[in-house]
Amino acid sequence: MRGKSVRQGFRRRATGRRRRFRPRWVAAICIAIGAVVTLIAVLVANSGPTGPRALTSDEANRLAITRFRNFQAGGRAVTITVPTTAGGLVIAGSIDYRAKIGYGVVRGTGRDTAGDGLIQWTATTVLVHPMPNPPGEAPATPPEQNWYSRPLRTSGSSLDTGLAVALGLGSDRPDNAQLLPQNGASWTGQDQVDGHQAEVMTGPTTGTKTGEAGVVRYWIGPDGTMYRVRADVASQPDPVVIDFDTGKYVPVQPVPGLTPTR
Repeated sequence: MRGKSVRQGFRRRATGRRRRFRPRWVAAICIAIGAVVTLIAVLVANSGPTGPRALTSDEANRLAITRFRNFQAGGRAVTITVPTTAGGLVIAGSIDYRAKIGYGVVRGTGRDTAGDGLIQWTATTVLVHPMPNPPGEAPATPPEQNWYSRPLRTSGSSLDTGLAVALGLGSDRPDNAQLLPQNGASWTGQDQVDGHQAEVMTGPTTGTKTGEAGVVRYWIGPDGTMYRVRADVASQPDPVVIDFDTGKYVPVQPVPGLTPTR
């Protein structure tokens, strides 16, 4: 009987220990679960929600003023990456959004190196100045001679589509924020461009008469500043990409005899 009472006492003590330690284990498990939930929430927040979805009123307002911001600035330094069947082209230069004229150095890869040199364009005209070894930056004053002029093509040219889209990214007035969602504008995600946090939105192809540009995506900062634009091109599998550089904008001087179209 004594041995039985001892065993019962031991069980009671053991049971008592388990009951005393159970709250600690429960607390530890709850803390661990909470930490996992928090980590998942942080990862989801950092990855950003996936779109597309309808624009909020604030997002619509930022998309509405982004082209006007470029016009307010007078002009922007740009890099335009154009896909082609022969390799690809990169134009580095500036666009005057008040005079509606662009100017820069063009470099190609593959067979497109034959087009290396300087380029200047308006909404209707493209001028090229061939150079076998183009400079790192376009000279502030364009050469007076050896320019070849042609009309800006509205179809069949990814280069001309990119030039037209880039030139059309400035407007002397904001777009109608209420009409943008009706015209297909939407929010598609978040991203960073050169350290700048940006919202990615789709919008209409404004400011261009070309029929080649399809879906256009805008990378826009909290104040409406445009950092990047990507435009699908009907004739190419890859889009035209327009990056607005952090470098200083250099005012564009028209080639002698060129009249910008306002």
